[in-house]
Amino acid sequence: MTPASNSFNSTSSQIRIRPILFRESEMLRQQGVHPVLARLFTARGVRATSELSFELKSLHAPTALLQIEAAAIFLANAIALQKKCVIVADYDCDGATACAVGIRGLRLLGAQVDFIVPNRFEYGYGLTPEIVELTQRTHAPDIIITVDNGIASIDGVAEANRRGIDVLITDHHLPADTLPNACVIVNPNQPHCEFPSKHLAGVGVMFYVLLALRAELRRRGQFDAVTQPKLDILLDLVALGTVADVVKLDANNRILVAQGLKRMRSGKMNAGISALFRVAGRTPQFATPFDLGFAVGPRLNAAGRMNDMKVGIECLITDDEGRAWEIAQQLNALNIERREKEAEMQDTALLMLDAFEAKDSNTLCVFDESWHQGVIGIVASRLKDKFYRPTITFAPGGEGIIKGSGRSIPGFHLRDALDLVSKHVPGLIQKFGGHAMAAGLTIAANDLSTFQAAFEQVGKHLLDPAQLERIIETDGALEDAYYSIDFIQLLGQQVWGQGFPAPTFSDEFRLISQRVLKERHLKLVLEKNGQRFDAIWFGHTDNLPNQVRVAFRLDANEYNGITRVQLLVEHVEGIVN
Repeated sequence: MTPASNSFNSTSSQIRIRPILFRESEMLRQQGVHPVLARLFTARGVRATSELSFELKSLHAPTALLQIEAAAIFLANAIALQKKCVIVADYDCDGATACAVGIRGLRLLGAQVDFIVPNRFEYGYGLTPEIVELTQRTHAPDIIITVDNGIASIDGVAEANRRGIDVLITDHHLPADTLPNACVIVNPNQPHCEFPSKHLAGVGVMFYVLLALRAELRRRGQFDAVTQPKLDILLDLVALGTVADVVKLDANNRILVAQGLKRMRSGKMNAGISALFRVAGRTPQFATPFDLGFAVGPRLNAAGRMNDMKVGIECLITDDEGRAWEIAQQLNALNIERREKEAEMQDTALLMLDAFEAKDSNTLCVFDESWHQGVIGIVASRLKDKFYRPTITFAPGGEGIIKGSGRSIPGFHLRDALDLVSKHVPGLIQKFGGHAMAAGLTIAANDLSTFQAAFEQVGKHLLDPAQLERIIETDGALEDAYYSIDFIQLLGQQVWGQGFPAPTFSDEFRLISQRVLKERHLKLVLEKNGQRFDAIWFGHTDNLPNQVRVAFRLDANEYNGITRVQLLVEHVEGIVN
């Protein structure tokens, strides 16, 4: 049988099975790896069991980071001279966790340190001259330490230098052609840095700086390997920021995340993270990357999106469980407000795009006067998922400007695309920055149509028709024996995420029954080789044929005290004989 050309999704899509590397997977299997896991791991680039180690000793050494030793000496001298440090944080989950790691870690190592997190709506992103002025006026620091920002802050660092404030930049974003004139810059993505992983989140960079600082203080005789402060108590924060920032979970990041999850599961987490799990209705004893990315992280992010991330950072640095719970409830309320605003904005966007034909465009840009700056990134992500086009949503930024947040598709580097737009139409983009898959920018409100045309032109230049077809990558068929709760639990013990995706399987099934739930979702019963499975396809109400090819994830669904295997449907294709 072959799949029919029709599928039941809003854009052109097809199921593609990841290449199965038999020789490599067999080698892993012979070394004791579960046969299905061996196949899954090799399909994700794993070639040796050493890449599957979650031990801290397997982390890349801090010395591989450019200027990390200079940063350690700089901070050790600051501690010795009792200089006052202030961390300037970013306003997302990575920035908040990086700030909390910096505050907790530096204080453990003897530093005088406080923090400031600029309100995104007043001050924008990065270490700007205005933020330097605010930091000096409110905190009078000797040293500013940036976390998860600063690599593009040329004017801000110049202002700090003018005011006699030293600057240490810790960041992971891609730099421009010119670097700020800071005392020290630690960023795995800066030129000439040979650190093996370019995918550290901002919180990961800060953690590495602390490791190097501790080593320097040890060298100075401040403590030895036995009496030194334990920095592994920060790994729950490192794991949360790493997952929430959607950086690639390469082998190094998987160690950081696995170690953080291990602490959560054993109850050894910071009070704030414990409170966020509780308010999200999740159980830390069974913590997964999914919990961090879709339950805990969004509640922390809500502070920066809707109000001020200061309250989120306070949640992460307090050791008072009562105070942490009080703040977690505030964050939960902000997240409810964020969801309501997001739904309202998404409805508006879909009305605007009612006549939009994805086949006629390579990119998507939308703007509405009523939209909220803090939520446009999420709406861009939703629209990108629906239409499978690089998407930028704009909201008013005051004083004749609009601010955009973009999300991209594989093969289209969004920050580089914005750089091309700025080169093609000089002066059009006032500010921009970001990653391959997410970026932000500022333009004049009157220039929106010019930007849309220029962005579409770049999209037509960089994207070919094959890249605009959504590919649902799967791991192929799953043997009948592994449709089991035990196997689902085994999968749950692994660290999956960005760049190391959770397994999606695909196979042919006979459709036994289908019904619509809550006017929004399809509840299915599927049959294969005499076995029947409950399945659910969220956000779809399509009428499916009797024979289907389904891409799905395995899920353990508990109902009335009984746990059964359930298939979470990702994509469906009809089959013709």
